[in-house]
Formats: sequence, structure tokens, C-alpha cells
Amino acid sequence: MPVPKGTALDPDRTRATLLASATGILYERGLDGVGVAELCRAVGASKETLYRHFGSKDGLVEAVLEARSDRVVHWLTEAVEAAGPDPHAQLTALFDVLGDWYRQPGFRGCAIVNAATQRHVPPARTLADRHLARYGELLTGIAERAGAREPALLGRQLLILLEGATVVADHHDPHGRAAEDAKQAALALLSAQGA
Repeated sequence: MPVPKGTALDPDRTRATLLASATGILYERGLDGVGVAELCRAVGASKETLYRHFGSKDGLVEAVLEARSDRVVHWLTEAVEAAGPDPHAQLTALFDVLGDWYRQPGFRGCAIVNAATQRHVPPARTLADRHLARYGELLTGIAERAGAREPALLGRQLLILLEGATVVADHHDPHGRAAEDAKQAALALLSAQGA
């Protein structure tokens, strides 16, 4: 990244800028939809800069996916916590914010799962496993607070609804109802298994 002469380099800021720029490009085009040279041009960095900070394109991809997973899990956790102590309200809030995300221009599904689908090997596969496990923990926590007889099973069922809704919203949701339909199914499951 060109900097004016005499300007001190800030490696952390450079890394953050590269991550932010690459995140949008990789989400829009996919992991294999852009080569290193084109990616460097798009983020305004030399190959040397990219390699210095990430080691390789795969290193950049891994960092992008890890950062995105952290952001998304934090965002969903905040929505659940802001809904208060009622598990039904928490689940409602979670699916409502997902619905908002699904309606955003440029929505292309879950970047982490998309990456694992494109490259069904580590690190993409490993990151997807970790990402889905984090979702599962959040959903199992809701199930536990609801007094579910089998909170781990209910958490897994809710995860399947969440991921299914994300895929349907991306590929087959002409009426924009994926989040709402999944929310209703999730609430019915919670009521059936909860206290």
C-alpha cells in the first residue's frame, strides 16, 4: 500500500485495511473467483505486503474467515443478550436480525460455510466446523435457559433451522420469508421441548 514519503508504517493498521478490503471481495467473488494479483490490485497492496502480513492468499483467506466468524457470532450474541432473559424473545431476536441480514443488498449466504463448500479441506473446513460449533453453543444456551429436556439436541435442531434458512434465503426465497419461517419452526420446537 503506497504511503506518503516520511509516513511511519503501522503494521496493525495495514493488516486491518487488507482484511477489510479482502473481506468484501472474497464474499462477493468466492475464494477462487479472484487471483492473488487481482486481489492485490483490488485491496491496493503489493504481493510482498500481502505475503508479509498473511504468508499467502490462503493465509489471508483464513484471517478473513476467522475475523468474519468472530464478527457474526458477536453480532448474534449481542442480539440474543439485548432481548432480555426470556428464551423465546432471544430466539425471536436472533432470527429477526438474520432476516435483516438476508435482505441486505449483496447477501450471498454464510461466507464461512460458502468457503467450506468451495474448499472442503482445512483451513476452510476447520473454520466452518468451529463457526457452526459457536452457533451451536449460542443456541444450546437458549435451549438450556428454556429448560429443554435435551438442550444439546434442541441446540443442534435450531442450528439446522438457522443454516437452512441462510441457504434458502440465498438460493430460493422469492417471497423473503426464510428467516420468518425458520423462526416460527424454531419457536415451536422451543415450546415443545422447553418448560
